[in-house]
Amino acid sequence: MRHADCSLVYRLVLRRPAADRQTEARILSLCPDGAAAHYVGALQHERIGNVDGAIGEYRQALQQERSFPLASGNLGLLYAQKGMDDEASVELARGLSSSPNPKYHRAMGRILAERKVYPLALYHYGEAVRGLPRDAGLRAEVAEIHIATGQPEKAIEEYRRALAVDPGSEKAHIGIAAIYLERNEPDKALEELKKAVLANPQNREAHLMLAGIYERQGDTRLAEYEYLLGGRAKSAPAQKPAGEAPAPANGDQTIESLKAVLKEYPDSAETYEKLGNLYRAAGKESEAIDAYREAAHLNSSNSDLYMNLGLLYEKRSLLDEAAVAYRRAIQAKPANADARLRLADIYLARGSQPQAVEQYGEFLRLKPDSPDIQLKLARIFAQNKETNLAIEGYLAVLKHSPDNADTNREIAVLYKTKGMDENAVEHFKKVLTSQKDDMETRNALVSIYVKNKRYDEITALLKEAAELFPDDPNNHYKLGLIYDFRREYDSAIASYNKAVVLKPDHARSLNALGRLYMKTGRLAEAKEVLEAAKKADPSMEETSVLLSNIRDEFNPEPRKISKGKKGKSKKGKKGTKPAKASKKPKSGKAEKKTATKKQQQ
Repeated sequence: MRHADCSLVYRLVLRRPAADRQTEARILSLCPDGAAAHYVGALQHERIGNVDGAIGEYRQALQQERSFPLASGNLGLLYAQKGMDDEASVELARGLSSSPNPKYHRAMGRILAERKVYPLALYHYGEAVRGLPRDAGLRAEVAEIHIATGQPEKAIEEYRRALAVDPGSEKAHIGIAAIYLERNEPDKALEELKKAVLANPQNREAHLMLAGIYERQGDTRLAEYEYLLGGRAKSAPAQKPAGEAPAPANGDQTIESLKAVLKEYPDSAETYEKLGNLYRAAGKESEAIDAYREAAHLNSSNSDLYMNLGLLYEKRSLLDEAAVAYRRAIQAKPANADARLRLADIYLARGSQPQAVEQYGEFLRLKPDSPDIQLKLARIFAQNKETNLAIEGYLAVLKHSPDNADTNREIAVLYKTKGMDENAVEHFKKVLTSQKDDMETRNALVSIYVKNKRYDEITALLKEAAELFPDDPNNHYKLGLIYDFRREYDSAIASYNKAVVLKPDHARSLNALGRLYMKTGRLAEAKEVLEAAKKADPSMEETSVLLSNIRDEFNPEPRKISKGKKGKSKKGKKGTKPAKASKKPKSGKAEKKTATKKQQQ
């Protein structure tokens, strides 16, 4: 294939980097040796986990097209994955030069954070968050930078944002717990660590932190249990009564000793529970389930046993069995908030919303300082169109996190639905304070301002959008419309022209520009841009009408004939034509006067 054609394929890839498999196959067939083909080959290697093969293909693509930002950025990601930070930073910078991919920003931020260049790291993370606002892990990474720079309050704020996106983010819970421990607030740390363990019962870090707290509080039994779950022997042996044999040091030996006890006391629910705990800590989940079930059959009254059994069932996606276990945990201990939360999540996943709402409500009664659950409950109410209850829930969340963008956006939508425009505007503005690039929120604000004829606010909002996204022709077009409406014609023309410069075939801007030129008497310019608009979008009816009106202005003769007093002249004999021609100069002057009057109007 000719090089020029390969260049076209390359430009196609730049415009549409996320091609489907069919398009990729076409690229490979059209230009099998070009940079675009090597880029596609690299993507295919990545899909099957062949990192080295992908790196080789990206390098070949860059040998042919040195300025290939997608190949550079993706290569930088792979270098970072392999720990080649120097090479990664070079390629990521090249990728970011023309492709603001949030993944590139995140990788660059991580490299800079490791090198302790924190201000630049925060900049790149900020750009990544703009592109990936629902990524809880990204928020947690930002929080870690704030911790490294001695700003724990900002770190907690970021962790809370992570939890608003993903209430089960164990990384966020553990991060907050660590800050509370630094402040010597073990009770608050304990609550966060329990949530982390609920999110992932296998998280050893959380278990070890819990063990340390229990040990400092003097609860050696719970400390030992958590140390076992964390995969470590307890830090110090508990004092034994005189004459009592020491506990076996090895977990398997402990399991065998408990089995020996059960041979002698087969009806001991407590022993089965301990055995289940040890199996669970050792990762032997099937054996743990069997042991817990035996304890349950013996009517154990320990709520924690049923809680652990439910967690194991849930991990295996046995939701019916898990729900039964959580209900028994609640029956044994009605104040078991964690069991209520897990049961509520199961009900919600199965579509049993009334039961989910009941359990979430009970959880919040036990733990009212839980904005993440309050947010979940508010969203259920909003989904069920219980607007007042939803608003009440969102307001409870905002008391704890007043700047949370998602919460402000969602409550604003509800206020807008209820016609409470001032409340909606207040919360939409809070969203834009932290997320200026949220176009959905901007459009919602514009619609409220239009409804209430607040044209100064509309102008300011659209002007800011055009400044934030100067390369988007639609933003300049919308700004031109409001200037046009306010009869600020010079500003409107300038905005429409900016849109056309960015996108020469932007039909709506060309049409609006032509209409405005007609309005201001610039007919020749109007004709030119309207013809361009018609070419860009032949289906636009208004363009055809405006062009027809311009032709009437430029060709006055038909108008003169149609308005003549003697309609018979149209059907007259050939001999009458010289007389009509002799009057032409006079009628031409009259028509010029008419056109001048229209321009003045």
